[in-house]
Amino acid sequence: MEFLKTCVLRRKACTMVCFRRSQVVQKPSVRKISTTSPRNTVMPAWVIDKYGKNEVLRFTQDMMIPIIHYPNEVIIKVHAASVNPIDVNMRSGYGAAALNMKRDPLHIKAKGEEFPLTLGRDVSGVVMECGLDVKYFKPGDEVWAAVPPWKQGTLSEFVVVSGNEVSHKPKSLTHTQAASLPYVALTAWSAINKVGGLNDNNCTGKRVLILGASGGVGTFAIQVMKAWDAHVTAVCSQDASELVRKLGADDIIDYKSGNVEEQLKSLKRFDFILDNVGGSTETWALNFLKKWSGATYVTLVTPFLLNVDRLGIADGMLQTGVTVGSKTLKIQPVIEKTFPFSKVPEAFLKVERGHARGKTVINVI
Repeated sequence: MEFLKTCVLRRKACTMVCFRRSQVVQKPSVRKISTTSPRNTVMPAWVIDKYGKNEVLRFTQDMMIPIIHYPNEVIIKVHAASVNPIDVNMRSGYGAAALNMKRDPLHIKAKGEEFPLTLGRDVSGVVMECGLDVKYFKPGDEVWAAVPPWKQGTLSEFVVVSGNEVSHKPKSLTHTQAASLPYVALTAWSAINKVGGLNDNNCTGKRVLILGASGGVGTFAIQVMKAWDAHVTAVCSQDASELVRKLGADDIIDYKSGNVEEQLKSLKRFDFILDNVGGSTETWALNFLKKWSGATYVTLVTPFLLNVDRLGIADGMLQTGVTVGSKTLKIQPVIEKTFPFSKVPEAFLKVERGHARGKTVINVI
């Protein structure tokens, strides 16, 4: 009996202890999660909601801040951007079919889901966030990049880019200067080096003709060709002749003073022709290449995207096919005009008018 009584008492004591412990309310462990207030999930940007003329450009304070989807991506806070002719053309719908196919190769999205669409291909700014696989950049790094046309553009407070599309900004350049170079530099470099096969080892004495020499691509190409000791003939208007001569052009032809084709007949033939104009030049430019020498003509005004819009991808490719270092490079950024972020539509109108004398840059900050 004593044994049973002792067990009962112990059980009661244990029950009382357990009961008292259960009365102690423990605070649930709260996982600290950083949340962002609604005003910090959106950003200012210039967007279009449909294709058309300049009035389709719309300023918004409510564009969603981009996020990292892939481990090789970085988010850049935009300090400066620029407007290229491709931005004007994309605003009007040029290449929409081809670019949408790149954005959505499985055709999952409905037509028009690329909107609101942010334009702008160049960016200079500061890294804000990096994906897990990004090794060469960290938050706070000053960088510049050229964003492919199928991605959301740079006329916004933030932009996300792949790690292979960005590099460290040269310390000698301001953000405004740096934003004038990436897209035209890659375009010119692709034409000169990748297609034309020219480099610092084989360019000495080569005769180069640049049509549309005073624009962004032209001014960059002149400097590269002269750094490689080529002889450069630049075609531009008289009021741009001083600019291209300062950049190093040897001969200058004013397309307003007479027929360019006739003026070129008095010069020796060329090893390489870079055409930034297109149109009628494609019908006669080939006549000014050296015969049987591996000379190259490259046009940057390709009808590919336009043909894809009109004919579809397969026929567009076919139609286009038918119609169509040891030395240090010190490139001087050529900026014609800088606009504040609030004046983006004016910048588009300026580029649309043509007759560029360098680049049109937007200061976002």
